[in-house]
Amino acid sequence: MLGYVSFALLALVLGFKHSCDADHLIAVSNILRKSTSLKSSVRLGVSWALGHMLTATVVTTLLYAFRESLLKSWLANFGKVVGVMLIVLGAVSLKDALFFHSHRHKHGEVAHSHGHLHAKEQGSAHAHKHIFGIGIIHGLASNDELLLLFTASLGVTTLGGIILGTGIFSLGVVLGMVAFSLLFSYPVIRLRGDFFYRIISFAAGSAGIFYGVLMLLSVV
Repeated sequence: MLGYVSFALLALVLGFKHSCDADHLIAVSNILRKSTSLKSSVRLGVSWALGHMLTATVVTTLLYAFRESLLKSWLANFGKVVGVMLIVLGAVSLKDALFFHSHRHKHGEVAHSHGHLHAKEQGSAHAHKHIFGIGIIHGLASNDELLLLFTASLGVTTLGGIILGTGIFSLGVVLGMVAFSLLFSYPVIRLRGDFFYRIISFAAGSAGIFYGVLMLLSVV
């Protein structure tokens, strides 16, 4: 019994730690910059984590079935897929920041300039359709923590037990991502404005492209 409890705690901690990996935080930041409420941010974080959980379960099953033979062939290359995704997300954010423009409206005798924030206003609903898929892709790069969980199973040798551990691991991922979503979105929502939106978009986009290139070069 003690072995199972230790295994569950290890899985939960590894999941929380895994959610804080740089590539995860960068990718989700590129989506959360469009969030308009904390509730929406939490939903985005959970959607990402559920997609991640789906792939993590598949990867765990493959690790159990093929072990080292699979890891040495193609599983380790999935990080490059994540790198490409980060570059694409970063490019979209940079486009929003650099090609932001305004147009003027007249209200009575007073003219006002309004930024084109259509991507921000409509992006939340649009993001929910895609962040689950982003989580699925990110689950491909869960190899290190899942392998550690697999090798430290403390007597949990059945596939069912290991998948249960993966479920607890995924719960840790959900908790970590929800915490990050709230921490990231609170200042974004409170300081909402055209200039701040451009700054956040530029920072998240630049980080996505930079880190994605490092992943493609196998530097990280």
